[in-house]
Amino acid sequence: MRTEDVLAAIATGLWRWDNASGIVSLDAEAARLLGLPAEPVRLSEAAVRSRFHPVDWNEIDGVVNLAVAEGTLAEARLRIMDDRGRVVRTVRSRSKPLIDGGDYQLVGTLQEVAEPQPGTAGPHTPITGDWRRSREAFLLDAGRALAEARSTAEVLRVAASLSMPGFSPDGLAVFGMSGERLTVIGHHGQRDGDEGPFTSMSLATDYPAAEVVRTGRAIYLPSPEEYRRRFPMTWPLAEPFERRSWAFVPLVVAGRTMGAWMAAFKHQVAFTPDERSVLTTVARMLAQALARAGVAESERELSLGLQRTMMPVLGPGIPGIQVAARYVPTGGGLQVGGDWYDMIRLPGGRGGSTGGGAGRIALVIGDVQGHDVRAAALMGQLRIALRAYASEGHRPDAVLSRASRFLYGVNDGYEGGDGGDGTGAGAPGGGPRFATCLYLEVDLETGTVDIARAGHPDPAVRMVDGTVLLRPTAGGLPLGIDADTDYPTTRLTLEPGETLMICTDGLLETGGHDLDTGWERAKRLLEQHRGDDLEELADTLVDAVHGPGSHHTTGPLADRREDDIAVLLLSRLPATTVRETPRRTLMTIAQAEPERIAEAREQVRQLLHDWADGDQLDSAVLMVSEMVTNVLVHTDGDALLTAEVACGAKGRRLRVEVSDASDELPHKRHPGEMASSGRGLVLMGMLADAWGVEPRGEGKTIWFELTEPTGPEGCCA
Repeated sequence: MRTEDVLAAIATGLWRWDNASGIVSLDAEAARLLGLPAEPVRLSEAAVRSRFHPVDWNEIDGVVNLAVAEGTLAEARLRIMDDRGRVVRTVRSRSKPLIDGGDYQLVGTLQEVAEPQPGTAGPHTPITGDWRRSREAFLLDAGRALAEARSTAEVLRVAASLSMPGFSPDGLAVFGMSGERLTVIGHHGQRDGDEGPFTSMSLATDYPAAEVVRTGRAIYLPSPEEYRRRFPMTWPLAEPFERRSWAFVPLVVAGRTMGAWMAAFKHQVAFTPDERSVLTTVARMLAQALARAGVAESERELSLGLQRTMMPVLGPGIPGIQVAARYVPTGGGLQVGGDWYDMIRLPGGRGGSTGGGAGRIALVIGDVQGHDVRAAALMGQLRIALRAYASEGHRPDAVLSRASRFLYGVNDGYEGGDGGDGTGAGAPGGGPRFATCLYLEVDLETGTVDIARAGHPDPAVRMVDGTVLLRPTAGGLPLGIDADTDYPTTRLTLEPGETLMICTDGLLETGGHDLDTGWERAKRLLEQHRGDDLEELADTLVDAVHGPGSHHTTGPLADRREDDIAVLLLSRLPATTVRETPRRTLMTIAQAEPERIAEAREQVRQLLHDWADGDQLDSAVLMVSEMVTNVLVHTDGDALLTAEVACGAKGRRLRVEVSDASDELPHKRHPGEMASSGRGLVLMGMLADAWGVEPRGEGKTIWFELTEPTGPEGCCA
């Protein structure tokens, strides 16, 4: 009797699916089961597909691909539809792939089966639609969790937490390769140290994971007996774990086997095609996640190496000061960019080579345009140039002028270049780049700070009592724009116990802020800081933008990394009587910058932020505006504003001085009702508690004082 007759007698049909031609051949019984006339027929793939339920066709497509990849049996349950779209029967398909080069044929059987009735499910009940929906939901969740994992440790934690529908493993291990040896990347469900015998195992060893790595094919061991039969040499290593079933699945990325994943079970698992499909899908996602994590970790290690090379070590050993700094690169890529900071010991004094005195240091912070490798390279060049100019003993204005000329010369080679992409000088890879920079020379003995600024945010000072002032400074163009730019110098004094903050705009403008609102955010943090731990303050400033340090590279806050951040803090160690240290601000208003009168008014308001008498505060702002305006209108020089709040015998006292280089003393006038000027001294006589004009060498100083009638409790204690 022919085989076809025997199969027909037991209602089993034969079919052959040629993947290359897309033709499906059915014998008479197979055709009948598909609802066609009971005679041999050759149909297109589309014609056969129309006879199956659409969901089941997708299922068998995945099962077939799995069987082809593993060289195993493809088994699935399929619902047959009539021309009206109704289910007429359910068949079981079993087929074996015959692979020829890149093509294959499936040869198998179709047999009608009865669907289980409700309430009759048992341990061997065939896979149902509910299980399939649970599996799909599980795979979606697993894929999402693995896609969000950014490190190997996170990938392993996610893999250990996966709860597979109906057959969750209780032991996991991920194997990798190092040359010709097997390594254990991580494991779960075993005690620490249990991985010892499997670490650095030769790939030639008769062990399932080693064979999977060698062949690229999965191995399923549904029972201890099967494990012992197939791998007798290494069974003694697995036996102590008391597992009942094992799956060893290859981890494949871009067609290359990078390792193996073991899932071990304390209960018996048959490893049906559906279960193998789930395991294989998870293994593919796991391999992709591990590959991404490996690349990300390599990039982070390279980034850290570059950062360590490019950023200075702010070590101890400088008396009288405390320094802290942070650099946080923007997200993505190599995480390197154009922001940098530096601290340079200057010639002379204890900071240099000549000895004597408390010494001088330079603080530098800057931002080269861009967030790519070229920005980092230019930053490195510019940092070296600045160090060289500073070490030669040049003043801050000369240091920035030379640095700007240096960067202009570097940019000259990029004029009109397209960076290799043909997009012109404005392309990210080509064209000139500029840099903002703030250069400060600090005298450690006196606390004087000379500042030169090139298009960079101004520095801020936190005073001993917590008052925070943004210190406006004169400045010039960013470096590299003009070869002959001048950079005027601004001087301020950092008192003992005060803290200076300089930063790049990434600290201020990230998270939807502009420079003004970002400054207000940083100001609040500086004001709220208690104690003298600058490291804690530096962390607080960065955390306000990015969240805790653990979220710098993972989680939802990672997307907020819009720009590089560099921040540098310097504090003079406090004197013995810290509370008696006055508040003081100093600024220069140049003839060519009358708009800075508004900044002077704002400086006074910030200095008197907790002044008890609001009318006195308004009076002080008005008198400052009058004094500075008089200098700019009636002299040819600049105005130097100094304001100080100190404790006196009767409470706090404000003293404001405005100096200029003119020897002509002001005199009181009697303006008429319609006069537009001449009221400055009259106002001071009416509003100030005391005022005066003093000749001082070349020039003069006009001053006024206000005494606070009632101040904050204990302000002068």
